[in-house]
Amino acid sequence: MRSLYAKGGSAVQIAEQISTQIKQGDLQPGDLLPPVRQLAGELGVNPNTVASAYAKLRDAGLVATRGRAGTQVLEQPLMTVRNVRQVPEGMGDLASGNLDAALLPALSLGAEDVFPQQTGYDVSGDLPALCRLAGDWLSQQGAELGEPAVFSGALDAIEKALRIHAAPGASVWVEDPCWPPLLTLLRHLRLKPLPLPVDEQGCRLPEKEAAPLGAAVILTPRAQNPTGMSLSAGRAASWREFLSQNPGCLAIVDDFWGPLSQRPLHLPFTADNGLYVLSLSKFLSPDLRIALACGKPQLLQTMRADQYIRERWVSHILQQIAVKLWTQAQQEGLFARAQQTYQQRRDDLSERLRALTGVPVSPGEGVHIWLPVRSEAAASQMMAQRGWLVQSGEPFRLKSGPAIRISLANLEPAQLETLAQDLAVAIGAGTMVN
Repeated sequence: MRSLYAKGGSAVQIAEQISTQIKQGDLQPGDLLPPVRQLAGELGVNPNTVASAYAKLRDAGLVATRGRAGTQVLEQPLMTVRNVRQVPEGMGDLASGNLDAALLPALSLGAEDVFPQQTGYDVSGDLPALCRLAGDWLSQQGAELGEPAVFSGALDAIEKALRIHAAPGASVWVEDPCWPPLLTLLRHLRLKPLPLPVDEQGCRLPEKEAAPLGAAVILTPRAQNPTGMSLSAGRAASWREFLSQNPGCLAIVDDFWGPLSQRPLHLPFTADNGLYVLSLSKFLSPDLRIALACGKPQLLQTMRADQYIRERWVSHILQQIAVKLWTQAQQEGLFARAQQTYQQRRDDLSERLRALTGVPVSPGEGVHIWLPVRSEAAASQMMAQRGWLVQSGEPFRLKSGPAIRISLANLEPAQLETLAQDLAVAIGAGTMVN
C-alpha cells in the first residue's frame, strides 16, 4: 500500500485530497486505500466521515469498494487525443468512414438567412422548428415517442442517459462488433460492456442464463456500424418482450443512419421504457453536432435538467442551420439519392466478392461492410500493399472473430472490380492469430 497523505475534518476535504493524489499519479491503479477506521483514527475524525469520503470517490469512478478486500484505486480512462488519419498519397481510403460530400446538402446562406444576434441568455431551449421536423419524420416512421429534445450529438445524449440510469460498476449490453467511441464512453463512465452477437436480424438477446443483468442495452436499429445489419420486426418484438420482463434495463436506440435508411424502423422498446436517439451527422453534416432524443419521459426530463446545469442549451444558430439543411435535403430529394447511391455501391461490391470467393457478404445497408478474415494484420498489410487503407476490426470487437471494415462512401464505381479482386485475396491471407 502506498503512503496516503490526507488531512481535514470533512468528507469533501478528504475526498478532494485523495482525488488529487490519484490524478497526479501518487496513487496508482490497484493501490488500496487505508481501512476506514484506520484513516479515521489517523485524522481524528468519525469513521462515518471517511466512509462518506470514500463513497464520493467511488461515485466519481476513482475507486471501487471490494468488501473485505478493501477500497482500491481504479485505472483512469485514457485521455485519448484523436489524431487525424493520414492517408498516404495515391492510396484509396476505405478506413476513415467519411461520407460522400456530393450526397450532403450544401449550406448556402443568403440575405434571407440572417440569424438573429442574441444579446442575452433568454434563448435557451430547443428550436420548435427543429423539433417539429424531427417529430414529423418520426411519425412517418411509425414511431410515436413524444416531443424530441435537442442535445449536442448522439454520444452526449447517450452519456447523459447512462450517467442518470447506471451506477459506476454496472454492466451494459452492447453489440459485438460495436462502434468504438461507445466502448470508450463506457470505460469513461466505469461501466462494463457485455457483448451481444450481431446476426442478419440485428443484435441478439442475452442468453437466458446470462448474469449479471445489464443495467442498459444500446442497440442500432438500422445500418449497424460496422456490420450494416438492421433489427428485424421479429427480433425487435423479442427485445420488447425481454425488456418488459426486465424493467430495470434501459434500452437506448442509436438510429444514426436515420433518413438515409431504406429499412423500416423496428423499435425494441415502448415509449415508456427506452430512449431513441437520432444524430443529424450522417445525413446533414458530420460537423453538425446535434442529436434529438425522445422516449421515456422521466429520463428525458432528468437529461434536460443535466443539460441545463452543464452546457445550458444547444446553439440556436446550429439548430437553425439544421432546419435549413434538413428542409433543403427533403425538397431536393437528397435523402432518396443518398440511399440509392450508397446501397448500389454496397450491393455491387458484395456481388463481385460473392462471384470471386463463393462466400456471400451479409446483407445490410450503410457505408460499411464487415468482412471476416483469417488475420487482421495480414489482411490489412496485403490491402496496403495493393493501395488500399482499410480499418482493422480489433477496435470494434469484444468477443467476435477477426475482421476488417471497409467504408464505401468515397469509392468510385470504376474501382469496384479491382477492390473486389484485392479483397478476395486479402480475406484468406495469413493465419488466424487475432
